[in-house]
Amino acid sequence: MASHQLNRTAFGDPKNAGNLMPIEEAHALLNEWVPNERLRLHMKQVAAVMKAWAIEKENADEQTALKWELAGLLHDADWEKFPDDHCRIIIEELEKRNIDPDVIHCIASHGPGYFGVEPVNTMDKMLYAFDELSGFVHAAALIRPTRYEGLEVKSVLKRLKTPSFAAQVNRNDIQDAISRIDQSLEDIILFIIDHQKDVS
Repeated sequence: MASHQLNRTAFGDPKNAGNLMPIEEAHALLNEWVPNERLRLHMKQVAAVMKAWAIEKENADEQTALKWELAGLLHDADWEKFPDDHCRIIIEELEKRNIDPDVIHCIASHGPGYFGVEPVNTMDKMLYAFDELSGFVHAAALIRPTRYEGLEVKSVLKRLKTPSFAAQVNRNDIQDAISRIDQSLEDIILFIIDHQKDVS
């Protein structure tokens, strides 16, 4: 992915804190902006993993879990239609809709090397960690006859060490993301396998 420096670090209006779109509205936006079914699946998988993490690991209430889910669902919403302006377009759209700045900042920071925005809180850091790894785990599942069933962490780790497998996945980003959280790579992979395998 080429660099898409956003050249700013403030997103949204603080007075919109807590203002979230219903998940149905987010899915409608996704369906409108993302014709590619595989890309939509990626975003749904990341959304499911983000929501599950918020509830299971952060003891999030319903509103906070929705915040995590929205960030996961919409993080790549403009990638297909506006590749040269990813993720500027989705950020501007969410700002126009007066969405909670936490969601917008989370999306803006999901690739600090590309967008120039650092992940600051747990939600930001987890989206960064889950994004590339979710896609990688899915790629590892797709080449197996039984897909996710029986997929083991060690098998995913082995493929991570094979540069030619899912070559577009940036291993350095994965390493950088994991270094920012208090979790092992193995634990994150296992969590992803468990929580995205049934997403369709």
